[in-house]
Amino acid sequence: MNGLLVLIPIALLLGLLGLGAFFWSLGRGQFDDLDGAALRILVEDEADPAQVLP
Repeated sequence: MNGLLVLIPIALLLGLLGLGAFFWSLGRGQFDDLDGAALRILVEDEADPAQVLP
């Protein structure tokens, strides 16, 4: 029973910390462009002439 008196506040604190981190990243624009990163892998970049080996 004494373990629950310690574990419940720790669990609530960690949950609130995770929720705060989520809202912080949401406010900083972390989730604004979800499709851009997924489609960026399909775009072919032009090769840099200095990097092309003869």
